[in-house]
Amino acid sequence: MIIAGGAGGQQHAAAAGASGQVQGVSALDWKFSQVFGERAANEEVQEVDIISAIEFDKTGEHLATGDRGGRVVLFERIDAKEWRGRKELERVDSSLPRQPEYRYSTEFQSHEPEFDYLKSLEIEEKINKIRWCHTTNGAQSLLSTNDKTIKLWKVVEKKVKKVKDLNIDPATPVGNGNLGSPVHSPRSYSLKSSGLGRQPSSSHELTIPPGGIPSLRLPTVYSTESVLFARCRRVYANAHAYHINSISTNSDCETFISADDLRINLWNLEVSDQSFNIVDIKPVNMEDLTEVITAAEFHPSHCNILAYCSSKGTVRLIDMRQSALCDKHSKLFEEQEAPGSRSFFSEIIASISDIKFARGGRYILSRDYMTLKLWDVNMEAAPVATFKVHEHLRPKICDLYENDYIFDKFECCLSGDSLRVATGSYSNLFRVFGVTPGSEEATTLEASKTPNRRLVQTPSKSGRFINLGRGRRENRRGSESPVSEINGGVYDFTSKLLHLAWHPSANLIACAASNSLYMYYA
Repeated sequence: MIIAGGAGGQQHAAAAGASGQVQGVSALDWKFSQVFGERAANEEVQEVDIISAIEFDKTGEHLATGDRGGRVVLFERIDAKEWRGRKELERVDSSLPRQPEYRYSTEFQSHEPEFDYLKSLEIEEKINKIRWCHTTNGAQSLLSTNDKTIKLWKVVEKKVKKVKDLNIDPATPVGNGNLGSPVHSPRSYSLKSSGLGRQPSSSHELTIPPGGIPSLRLPTVYSTESVLFARCRRVYANAHAYHINSISTNSDCETFISADDLRINLWNLEVSDQSFNIVDIKPVNMEDLTEVITAAEFHPSHCNILAYCSSKGTVRLIDMRQSALCDKHSKLFEEQEAPGSRSFFSEIIASISDIKFARGGRYILSRDYMTLKLWDVNMEAAPVATFKVHEHLRPKICDLYENDYIFDKFECCLSGDSLRVATGSYSNLFRVFGVTPGSEEATTLEASKTPNRRLVQTPSKSGRFINLGRGRRENRRGSESPVSEINGGVYDFTSKLLHLAWHPSANLIACAASNSLYMYYA
């Protein structure tokens, strides 16, 4: 199976200055970097080990993953730590760049399975989202959430202290009530009462000879290796009647939002028993409900702006300065359906599963079942670019619906320079698209040690993008649908790559294939 790429579009890169034009960006050559938790052949994967969330911190020095068993696993970058001295840094700058390399750091149990007795509802321990918070005093902080409860974790580095030089004979076994015997029995000395000048009446009394007892020594404390400890600082609970689908930290480093199907709440990181409802789309009569919230994200630099998407395929931008309850959006991004194209499945496949802001906040990337769409916040009528990811699955849409695969929620991400976007697909494949004008980059990679082994060439078909600089639509070449299929046309819908994240500054993608974490660099 080859997943077809669609038409790309133009995007202003941050490094391009006021003109916003980036020309001549060549396609990246992706290579395998690392894998953690690689599954052996015919190894059965436990449900609790499947990765359900991935997130880099803002520096890219740390990576966190969450799984369905409620665990959070942390990784830290090690290649940059090897270059400490100035001469080494100068030598590295003049040499070829090295890809980021990570190692396992620590893990902790974030959530446990619970039971809501009032609603007779089981609450899974599965980690839905992870978000890194602002670093304070050298300690890392992150938020993790399951369906109902959000927790703030502080991860600090502590040195393990041990006691040595004990006044215990190591040859003496330690048993119940026996802590070992001194190296030399104090009974071999006699103690003189210096105050009264009397000799001891018994030879068994302790006497300290001149110069002290050489075998008697005080224990000392020494530090060994440093170990990371995770401590739960806050628990934000009982604020959502429906399942939490997203959390997002604010650029003010003080607040964050949490969203469920019908509401978005605003929290202060230091206050766990109170939140403010800023979006509420619940109708008076639930029979009038036509859409639900599927994801929400804060603007990367403006603390008063956030975006949320819905099951109707719309993206709404709201400004919290307008009113306390932001029921009215500032902008609505929605692409109108072509006449005569509506079907029973139209609303299902239009549902947006994930949105991400570009680093500068000028663009919003959205992912629905069929496509990736790139929106300019200044243009609501149509997306700047549309990338067709699952167009080849349209003939199988009835089968996908019957087996519930049509409800799979794929995530998306942007590169740090905002020149490329990526998203996952089935058969553990993921796609990387270039968004600059004239770019034909549409790479298909497999989450394995040989990511290019399934790459098959496909013919191109025309696609469109909107040229912002000239304000008109143009046609260009871009593959939309495959004519070849992998493994004789067998689609492995059980192997789905739902979660992935792009390093904030390097061309490094981390993606989850079942219980394995793969990393690729270019």
